[in-house]
Amino acid sequence: MTRVFSIALMLVAVAFGAAAQSVSFSSVATGNVAAGPQIKAWLTRPAGEGPFPAIIVLHNCAGVGAHTYDWAKRITGWGYVTLVPDSFGSRDEGGVCTRHNVVTPNMRVADVAGAADYLATLPFVARDRIGLIGYSHGASTVVRALQHTYDLARRGVKGGVAYYPGCFPQFDRAIDVPLLILIGDKDDWTPADRCRALQSAGLARPELVEAIYYPNAYHSFDANLRNRTVPGVAGKSHYLEYDPAAAAAAETRTKAFFEKLLR
Repeated sequence: MTRVFSIALMLVAVAFGAAAQSVSFSSVATGNVAAGPQIKAWLTRPAGEGPFPAIIVLHNCAGVGAHTYDWAKRITGWGYVTLVPDSFGSRDEGGVCTRHNVVTPNMRVADVAGAADYLATLPFVARDRIGLIGYSHGASTVVRALQHTYDLARRGVKGGVAYYPGCFPQFDRAIDVPLLILIGDKDDWTPADRCRALQSAGLARPELVEAIYYPNAYHSFDANLRNRTVPGVAGKSHYLEYDPAAAAAAETRTKAFFEKLLR
C-alpha cells in the first residue's frame, strides 16, 4: 500500500466511519487512453438489497479529502451507491494543483472506465444506471469521459455533472450522453467563458449539454470553507470562495439531474 493511500485511508476512516468500504479495481484502457494502475477506492451504499443506481465521485486537484467525502455521503443519502476512486494516491501522488500534467483528466478516463466495470460486478448495483460527478480536475475528467470516443454509455454510464470544469472547446465537442455543467462567472481558475465557448463551438449533440452560470460565484463555490487564495500552475494563484446560495441551487439541480437520469 502506498504512503499516500495509507494517509488517505486514515482520513476516510474518520470521515466515513464504518460506512465506507475500501475496495480496488483495475484502471482499464479505453479509446486512446492507456490503462492505469490498480485503483484504490471507497464504496458506500444505501440500506437495503437494491439494485441501486450508482454514482462515481471524482475528486478535485487536491485529491480525495473532506470535500469528496461530504459529497459521497450526501449522494448515498439520496439513495445511490457511491464509488470514490483515488486517482492520485493510487499513483503515489498527492495533490496536483500546481502540476497538472502529472495526472491528467485524460489519464483518469481509464479510472472511470475501470470503476464502471467494477460497479457492474456488484449484485446490489444497477449496472445500466451509472452516473458521474466531479469537481474541478474531476469535473474536467467528467467532461472528457463523456466524449463519444470513450463510449462509456456501453459501460452503463448515463451522464454526469461537472462542477467548475476546465472546458476545452477544441477537444470536448463530441459529448454523447447528458452533461450538466455548474460553474461561477467569477471563476479565475477554470473560466466560465471556456464552457460558453464549448457550447457555441459546434457540439455534436448540443441538446445533451446544459450549463448553469452563477454570476457571483468563484471556483469551489460549493465547499463550505473560509475564503482563500491557493497556488496553481506556473506561479499563478486563484481565489476560492464559498457561495451558499449558488451551492444550494447547484445541489438542487444535481439531485434533480440524477433523479431524471438514473431513476
